[in-house]
Amino acid sequence: MSNQVIEKPRNHKSYLQIIMISATFGGLLFGYDTGVINGALPFMSRADQLNLTPFTEGFVTSSLLFGAAIGAFLGGRLADHYGRQKTILNLALLFLIATIGTAFAPNVPIMVFFRFMLGLAVGGASSMVPAFLAEMAPAEKRGRMVTQNELMITGGQLLAYVFNAILGVVWGDIGHVWRYMLILCAIPAVMLFIGMLIVPESPRWLASKGRKDEALRVLKQIRNEKQAEAEFKEIQEAVKRDSELEKASLKDFSTPWLKRILFIGVGVAVVNQITGVNSIMYYGTQILQESGFGTKAALIANIANGLISVIAVCFGIWLVGKVNRRPMLIIGLSGTSSAFLLISIFSNILEGSASLPYVVLSLTVVFLAFMQGCIGPVTFLVIAEIFPQRLRGLGSGISIFFLWIVNCIIGFSFPVLLSSIGLSATFLSFVILGLLGIWFVYKFMPETNGRSLEEIEEEFRSKYDKKSNTNPNPINKVQ
Repeated sequence: MSNQVIEKPRNHKSYLQIIMISATFGGLLFGYDTGVINGALPFMSRADQLNLTPFTEGFVTSSLLFGAAIGAFLGGRLADHYGRQKTILNLALLFLIATIGTAFAPNVPIMVFFRFMLGLAVGGASSMVPAFLAEMAPAEKRGRMVTQNELMITGGQLLAYVFNAILGVVWGDIGHVWRYMLILCAIPAVMLFIGMLIVPESPRWLASKGRKDEALRVLKQIRNEKQAEAEFKEIQEAVKRDSELEKASLKDFSTPWLKRILFIGVGVAVVNQITGVNSIMYYGTQILQESGFGTKAALIANIANGLISVIAVCFGIWLVGKVNRRPMLIIGLSGTSSAFLLISIFSNILEGSASLPYVVLSLTVVFLAFMQGCIGPVTFLVIAEIFPQRLRGLGSGISIFFLWIVNCIIGFSFPVLLSSIGLSATFLSFVILGLLGIWFVYKFMPETNGRSLEEIEEEFRSKYDKKSNTNPNPINKVQ
């Protein structure tokens, strides 16, 4: 489906807002589809439904995550070839088809198949929506615009928890209530499709394909005249430089400075996941049950996790424009590791007591405040920022691929670990991984705040070239 650029609206800021809202429905779908399993699993596990064991629970959950890893990688390549807008538009159709498939799945194999297909859409959206927003946003608003997607992700998870609680409490005696939980995701899928029909293509992608007139026209729709002209010149220079190189491929990352950028992108993505955040997002209801809540009480209490996530992301969106990326990420990792350490300690000290479930709930809320307020907004923003234009789709796709692979491993193993080694030891393992994450960020991640995308590219390139003979690790000092 071709995209027709519509006439410039009177207010370019309003049009930019429409673009942001339309694209971030992909984030809402990401959030709902990953969060809904949290409340659906207890009902799917019943003997008269899918009769899930801890192993098949992990299999059903991780099938989406494995699909998301592949979708993130392929989504970047498809977006580089066909365009950001068209790729996201087609992802909306895949969201809709896969959602219907999961809601009507009669058994585990069919559920796993459609969860995998849904994962392809989730992964594609997770890599392409932030990249699309980064390319559409002016430099001074890029941080806030890209992190709006994180708000929609957590908003989608909150909606999933709320609907899970309502349906689980009111219709919990109906065995197939989980099907209603899943089918609700069809609504935002339709809204994403409609929204992407009315937004333009990325001007950077258009320029990279030689469609310079269209690129300038789009820029004038979302910038004032002076900004549009200046940014168009920057884009043309970047495109000219990239045109002298071959088509983007994995071998491009053999260049030392690009290899370092890919290492950082993958590392930041992995750090996001080894915090253990998705043990709460996917299995929060089971964690609260394990600590002492009943099923219905756990479903209701789990809403607190979704609510604090949304509040924290709102704070993070405000903070990301005022604080540098590196300290924000280190503070977030310190907070998440501390919260999980306390859960591990109190799970032993208060085992079997009536206060334990409330302590665990309070600490998961603290964990999510740090995770969604600091780590979440920075992760996707940095990945969207650091790669040069020619390699942005591929580089983002590879980074998010590894995010989803680690997510898949955790999603599959968590219920097995919980049933075998218990709550305390499981969370202690995340504490150790969190400390490794702090070390990685401190040692390797550069600061990208306050630069245009083209300036970031030049900074990486020039820092390495200037010091290649004297400093084997110059990228670490980019500030």
